[in-house]
Amino acid sequence: MNITPELVERIADLSRLELGQEEVLETAAQLEQIAACMDILNRLDTRGIQPMSHVFPVENVLREDTVLPSQDRAELLACAPASDGETFLVPRAVE
Repeated sequence: MNITPELVERIADLSRLELGQEEVLETAAQLEQIAACMDILNRLDTRGIQPMSHVFPVENVLREDTVLPSQDRAELLACAPASDGETFLVPRAVE
């Protein structure tokens, strides 16, 4: 594929980017290199190759959920400055 400075200017315009002439030429050269790499990949025979969603195998790295006993409510509320026996009591912040 031939990437011309006019094509880069058109893409920049659509992207609402302002590029100087030097940036346009540099970007055109870089896009030309990328397109050349894609051409090489397009020529590869991929028949019989299983498609993959990720390059590396995806594994769940989280531990299994396990049910553990929690703290005793009475012990926790005993440390509170104020409680009603079920919950902590705090001063009203919003009126």
